[in-house]
Amino acid sequence: MLPDADELAEVLLDLAVPHEDINELVRMGRRVTDDPELRGILEASVGELVQDMGEVGSPVDLPELDWPSGPLQRCFSVYVFVAALPYTRAYHRARGVPDEVSRHTLADLGRNMAVHRRRHGVPGVQAPWWLVHHFRGELYQLGRLQFERARHGERTARMIAGAGLDVTSGMPCLNLHIPDYLGPLSPRACDRSLALAAEFLARHFPEEKYRAALCHSWLLDPQLKEYLPADSNILRFQERFRLARRDAEPADAEPVQFVFGDPGLAVASLPRRTAVERAVGDHLRAGGHWYVGHGWFPL
Repeated sequence: MLPDADELAEVLLDLAVPHEDINELVRMGRRVTDDPELRGILEASVGELVQDMGEVGSPVDLPELDWPSGPLQRCFSVYVFVAALPYTRAYHRARGVPDEVSRHTLADLGRNMAVHRRRHGVPGVQAPWWLVHHFRGELYQLGRLQFERARHGERTARMIAGAGLDVTSGMPCLNLHIPDYLGPLSPRACDRSLALAAEFLARHFPEEKYRAALCHSWLLDPQLKEYLPADSNILRFQERFRLARRDAEPADAEPVQFVFGDPGLAVASLPRRTAVERAVGDHLRAGGHWYVGHGWFPL
Protein backbone atom coordinates (compact mmCIF):
# COMPACT_ATOMS: atom_id res chain seq x y z
CA MET A 1 0.00 0.00 0.00
CA LEU A 2 3.06 2.28 0.20
CA PRO A 3 5.26 3.29 -2.73
CA ASP A 4 8.84 2.06 -2.83
CA ALA A 5 11.61 4.10 -1.23
CA ASP A 6 12.41 6.31 -4.21
CA GLU A 7 8.79 7.12 -4.97
CA LEU A 8 7.94 7.55 -1.28
CA ALA A 9 10.54 10.31 -0.97
CA GLU A 10 9.03 12.11 -3.95
CA VAL A 11 5.50 11.78 -2.57
CA LEU A 12 6.64 13.22 0.75
CA LEU A 13 8.15 16.18 -1.08
CA ASP A 14 4.84 16.74 -2.88
CA LEU A 15 3.11 16.79 0.52
CA ALA A 16 5.54 19.48 1.76
CA VAL A 17 6.99 17.20 4.44
CA PRO A 18 10.01 18.95 5.98
CA HIS A 19 13.20 17.90 4.21
CA GLU A 20 14.93 16.93 7.43
CA ASP A 21 12.24 14.33 8.15
CA ILE A 22 12.22 12.54 4.80
CA ASN A 23 15.20 10.20 5.22
CA GLU A 24 13.87 8.82 8.49
CA LEU A 25 10.36 8.44 7.11
CA VAL A 26 11.66 6.48 4.11
CA ARG A 27 13.71 4.24 6.40
CA MET A 28 10.76 3.57 8.74
CA GLY A 29 8.48 3.00 5.74
CA ARG A 30 10.31 -0.25 5.00
CA ARG A 31 9.54 -1.39 8.53
CA VAL A 32 5.84 -0.63 8.07
CA THR A 33 5.60 -2.64 4.86
CA ASP A 34 7.67 -5.57 6.20
CA ASP A 35 5.90 -5.98 9.56
CA PRO A 36 2.57 -7.88 9.22
CA GLU A 37 1.11 -6.21 12.31
CA LEU A 38 1.96 -2.70 11.14
CA ARG A 39 0.77 -3.46 7.63
CA GLY A 40 -2.54 -4.71 9.00
CA ILE A 41 -3.04 -1.54 11.06
CA LEU A 42 -2.15 0.54 8.01
CA GLU A 43 -4.71 -1.26 5.83
CA ALA A 44 -7.42 -0.92 8.48
CA SER A 45 -6.65 2.78 8.92
CA VAL A 46 -6.78 3.52 5.21
CA GLY A 47 -10.05 1.61 4.89
CA GLU A 48 -11.57 3.65 7.69
CA LEU A 49 -10.27 6.91 6.23
CA VAL A 50 -11.49 6.48 2.67
CA GLN A 51 -14.90 4.94 3.24
CA ASP A 52 -17.69 7.38 2.33
CA MET A 53 -15.08 9.60 0.69
CA GLY A 54 -16.35 13.15 0.34
CA GLU A 55 -19.35 12.67 2.64
CA VAL A 56 -19.53 15.55 5.11
CA GLY A 57 -19.80 14.62 8.76
CA SER A 58 -19.22 10.87 8.39
CA PRO A 59 -17.47 9.71 11.58
CA VAL A 60 -13.90 8.50 11.10
CA ASP A 61 -12.25 6.53 13.88
CA LEU A 62 -8.67 5.73 12.89
CA PRO A 63 -7.21 2.77 14.80
CA GLU A 64 -4.61 3.81 17.36
CA LEU A 65 -1.12 2.43 16.96
CA ASP A 66 -0.43 0.57 20.20
CA TRP A 67 3.31 0.82 19.79
CA PRO A 68 6.22 1.97 21.98
CA SER A 69 6.60 5.72 22.09
CA GLY A 70 9.03 6.96 19.49
CA PRO A 71 9.33 8.29 15.93
CA LEU A 72 7.27 5.49 14.36
CA GLN A 73 4.36 6.12 16.70
CA ARG A 74 4.56 9.88 16.16
CA CYS A 75 4.77 9.53 12.37
CA PHE A 76 2.58 6.51 11.63
CA SER A 77 -0.27 8.66 10.37
CA VAL A 78 2.06 9.94 7.62
CA TYR A 79 1.97 6.45 6.10
CA VAL A 80 -1.81 6.31 6.47
CA PHE A 81 -2.21 9.55 4.53
CA VAL A 82 0.34 8.52 1.88
CA ALA A 83 -1.43 5.18 1.39
CA ALA A 84 -4.79 6.97 1.15
CA LEU A 85 -3.45 9.50 -1.34
CA PRO A 86 -4.53 7.60 -4.52
CA TYR A 87 -8.12 7.53 -3.22
CA THR A 88 -8.06 11.23 -2.38
CA ARG A 89 -6.65 12.19 -5.75
CA ALA A 90 -9.17 9.99 -7.53
CA TYR A 91 -11.98 11.79 -5.69
CA HIS A 92 -10.47 15.16 -6.58
CA ARG A 93 -10.24 14.15 -10.23
CA ALA A 94 -13.82 12.93 -10.25
CA ARG A 95 -14.90 16.32 -8.93
CA GLY A 96 -12.68 18.17 -11.38
CA VAL A 97 -10.57 19.73 -8.61
CA PRO A 98 -7.53 21.41 -10.22
CA ASP A 99 -4.16 19.80 -9.50
CA GLU A 100 -2.91 23.03 -7.97
CA VAL A 101 -5.75 23.15 -5.43
CA SER A 102 -5.22 19.48 -4.63
CA ARG A 103 -1.49 20.02 -4.10
CA HIS A 104 -1.93 23.09 -1.92
CA THR A 105 -4.61 21.38 0.16
CA LEU A 106 -2.72 18.16 0.87
CA ALA A 107 0.50 20.07 1.61
CA ASP A 108 -1.09 20.79 4.99
CA LEU A 109 0.48 17.50 6.07
CA GLY A 110 3.90 19.12 5.81
CA ARG A 111 2.68 22.25 7.60
CA ASN A 112 1.32 20.08 10.41
CA MET A 113 4.68 18.33 10.75
CA ALA A 114 6.49 21.69 10.78
CA VAL A 115 4.26 22.77 13.67
CA HIS A 116 5.09 19.55 15.53
CA ARG A 117 8.84 20.07 15.06
CA ARG A 118 8.60 23.72 16.15
CA ARG A 119 6.80 22.68 19.32
CA HIS A 120 8.60 19.46 20.24
CA GLY A 121 11.86 19.53 18.30
CA VAL A 122 11.33 16.04 16.82
CA PRO A 123 9.49 14.60 13.79
CA GLY A 124 5.79 13.91 14.21
CA VAL A 125 2.27 14.82 13.12
CA GLN A 126 0.74 17.41 15.41
CA ALA A 127 -2.96 16.73 14.76
CA PRO A 128 -3.72 13.69 12.57
CA TRP A 129 -7.46 14.09 13.24
CA TRP A 130 -7.38 17.49 11.52
CA LEU A 131 -5.82 16.14 8.33
CA VAL A 132 -8.63 13.61 7.97
CA HIS A 133 -10.74 16.45 6.52
CA HIS A 134 -8.17 17.15 3.80
CA PHE A 135 -7.69 13.56 2.70
CA ARG A 136 -11.45 12.85 2.64
CA GLY A 137 -12.24 15.70 0.26
CA GLU A 138 -14.00 17.81 2.88
CA LEU A 139 -11.53 20.72 3.05
CA TYR A 140 -9.70 22.78 0.42
CA GLN A 141 -6.95 25.38 0.49
CA LEU A 142 -7.98 28.31 -1.70
CA GLY A 143 -5.53 31.16 -1.43
CA ARG A 144 -4.85 32.36 2.11
CA LEU A 145 -7.76 30.53 3.74
CA GLN A 146 -8.99 26.97 4.03
CA PHE A 147 -12.64 26.13 3.42
CA GLU A 148 -14.28 23.12 5.04
CA ARG A 149 -17.53 21.72 3.69
CA ALA A 150 -19.65 21.29 6.81
CA ARG A 151 -23.19 21.41 8.14
CA HIS A 152 -24.92 23.80 10.51
CA GLY A 153 -25.35 22.67 14.10
CA GLU A 154 -28.60 23.37 15.93
CA ARG A 155 -27.36 26.19 18.16
CA THR A 156 -25.56 28.20 15.49
CA ALA A 157 -28.31 27.62 12.90
CA ARG A 158 -30.89 28.90 15.36
CA MET A 159 -28.92 32.09 16.02
CA ILE A 160 -28.29 32.73 12.32
CA ALA A 161 -31.93 32.08 11.46
CA GLY A 162 -32.86 34.57 14.17
CA ALA A 163 -30.89 37.17 12.21
CA GLY A 164 -33.07 36.55 9.16
CA LEU A 165 -31.06 34.04 7.12
CA ASP A 166 -32.91 30.97 5.87
CA VAL A 167 -30.84 28.20 7.44
CA THR A 168 -31.70 25.16 9.52
CA SER A 169 -29.67 22.54 11.32
CA GLY A 170 -28.04 20.10 8.92
CA MET A 171 -27.90 22.48 5.95
CA PRO A 172 -24.51 23.01 4.27
CA CYS A 173 -22.25 25.68 5.71
CA LEU A 174 -18.70 26.71 5.00
CA ASN A 175 -16.18 26.70 7.85
CA LEU A 176 -13.23 29.05 7.41
CA HIS A 177 -9.79 28.17 8.78
CA ILE A 178 -6.59 30.21 8.93
CA PRO A 179 -3.47 28.09 8.33
CA ASP A 180 -0.06 29.03 9.74
CA TYR A 181 3.08 29.72 7.68
CA LEU A 182 1.20 31.50 4.91
CA GLY A 183 1.87 35.20 5.33
CA PRO A 184 -0.33 38.03 6.62
CA LEU A 185 -4.08 37.69 7.03
CA SER A 186 -4.59 40.80 4.91
CA PRO A 187 -8.02 41.97 3.71
CA ARG A 188 -6.87 41.63 0.11
CA ALA A 189 -5.74 38.02 0.66
CA CYS A 190 -9.06 37.18 2.35
CA ASP A 191 -11.07 38.81 -0.43
CA ARG A 192 -9.18 36.76 -2.98
CA SER A 193 -9.75 33.54 -1.04
CA LEU A 194 -13.48 34.17 -0.74
CA ALA A 195 -13.73 34.87 -4.46
CA LEU A 196 -11.81 31.67 -5.24
CA ALA A 197 -14.08 29.71 -2.88
CA ALA A 198 -17.27 31.02 -4.48
CA GLU A 199 -16.08 29.98 -7.92
CA PHE A 200 -14.64 26.65 -6.71
CA LEU A 201 -17.77 25.50 -4.88
CA ALA A 202 -20.13 26.55 -7.66
CA ARG A 203 -18.08 24.60 -10.17
CA HIS A 204 -17.11 21.47 -8.23
CA PHE A 205 -19.95 21.10 -5.69
CA PRO A 206 -22.92 22.70 -7.49
CA GLU A 207 -25.43 20.55 -5.60
CA GLU A 208 -24.42 22.10 -2.26
CA LYS A 209 -25.91 25.54 -1.62
CA TYR A 210 -23.97 27.54 0.95
CA ARG A 211 -25.82 30.43 2.58
CA ALA A 212 -23.31 31.28 5.31
CA ALA A 213 -19.63 31.11 6.14
CA LEU A 214 -18.63 30.37 9.73
CA CYS A 215 -15.46 30.70 11.76
CA HIS A 216 -14.82 29.32 15.25
CA SER A 217 -11.67 30.94 16.61
CA TRP A 218 -10.06 32.97 19.37
CA LEU A 219 -9.41 35.53 16.63
CA LEU A 220 -13.10 36.46 16.96
CA ASP A 221 -12.80 37.34 20.66
CA PRO A 222 -14.05 40.97 20.87
CA GLN A 223 -11.48 41.71 23.58
CA LEU A 224 -8.82 41.98 20.88
CA LYS A 225 -10.28 45.40 20.03
CA GLU A 226 -8.95 46.66 23.35
CA TYR A 227 -5.35 45.94 22.32
CA LEU A 228 -4.94 46.06 18.54
CA PRO A 229 -5.05 49.09 16.23
CA ALA A 230 -8.25 49.48 14.25
CA ASP A 231 -6.47 48.83 10.95
CA SER A 232 -4.86 45.57 12.09
CA ASN A 233 -5.43 42.53 9.88
CA ILE A 234 -7.02 40.61 12.75
CA LEU A 235 -9.60 43.27 13.54
CA ARG A 236 -10.41 43.76 9.86
CA PHE A 237 -10.90 39.97 9.66
CA GLN A 238 -13.23 40.19 12.68
CA GLU A 239 -15.29 42.89 10.97
CA ARG A 240 -16.39 40.41 8.31
CA PHE A 241 -18.32 38.40 10.88
CA ARG A 242 -21.44 38.75 12.97
CA LEU A 243 -20.71 37.23 16.36
CA ALA A 244 -23.23 34.46 17.04
CA ARG A 245 -21.84 33.63 20.47
CA ARG A 246 -18.72 33.36 22.55
CA ASP A 247 -17.81 30.31 24.59
CA ALA A 248 -18.35 30.63 28.33
CA GLU A 249 -15.23 28.67 29.18
CA PRO A 250 -11.82 30.32 28.74
CA ALA A 251 -9.53 29.04 25.98
CA ASP A 252 -6.26 30.69 27.01
CA ALA A 253 -4.15 27.93 25.44
CA GLU A 254 -5.55 28.70 21.97
CA PRO A 255 -3.84 32.06 21.37
CA VAL A 256 -0.71 30.93 23.19
CA GLN A 257 -0.50 27.91 20.89
CA PHE A 258 -1.12 29.75 17.64
CA VAL A 259 0.84 32.93 18.39
CA PHE A 260 3.83 31.47 20.25
CA GLY A 261 3.83 27.87 19.00
CA ASP A 262 3.42 26.03 22.31
CA PRO A 263 0.28 26.09 24.49
CA GLY A 264 2.31 25.06 27.53
CA LEU A 265 4.53 28.16 27.68
CA ALA A 266 4.58 30.05 30.96
CA VAL A 267 2.54 33.25 30.69
CA ALA A 268 5.18 35.31 32.46
CA SER A 269 7.77 34.42 29.80
CA LEU A 270 5.72 35.17 26.68
CA PRO A 271 7.58 37.56 24.33
CA ARG A 272 6.28 41.05 23.48
CA ARG A 273 7.82 41.49 20.01
CA THR A 274 4.63 42.21 18.02
CA ALA A 275 1.27 43.83 18.69
CA VAL A 276 -0.45 40.45 18.76
CA GLU A 277 2.15 38.97 21.14
CA ARG A 278 1.76 41.95 23.46
CA ALA A 279 -2.04 41.69 23.31
CA VAL A 280 -2.18 37.98 24.12
CA GLY A 281 0.51 38.01 26.81
CA ASP A 282 -0.38 41.29 28.53
CA HIS A 283 -4.05 40.31 28.80
CA LEU A 284 -3.17 36.99 30.42
CA ARG A 285 -0.58 38.55 32.73
CA ALA A 286 -3.24 41.02 33.89
CA GLY A 287 -5.44 38.08 34.95
CA GLY A 288 -7.71 38.12 31.90
CA HIS A 289 -8.82 35.22 29.75
CA TRP A 290 -9.32 34.62 26.03
CA TYR A 291 -12.41 32.98 24.56
CA VAL A 292 -13.33 31.27 21.29
CA GLY A 293 -15.82 33.29 19.29
CA HIS A 294 -18.28 31.82 16.81
CA GLY A 295 -18.97 34.18 13.93
CA TRP A 296 -20.73 34.07 10.57
CA PHE A 297 -21.53 36.14 7.52
CA PRO A 298 -23.97 35.52 4.66
CA LEU A 299 -22.74 34.27 1.30
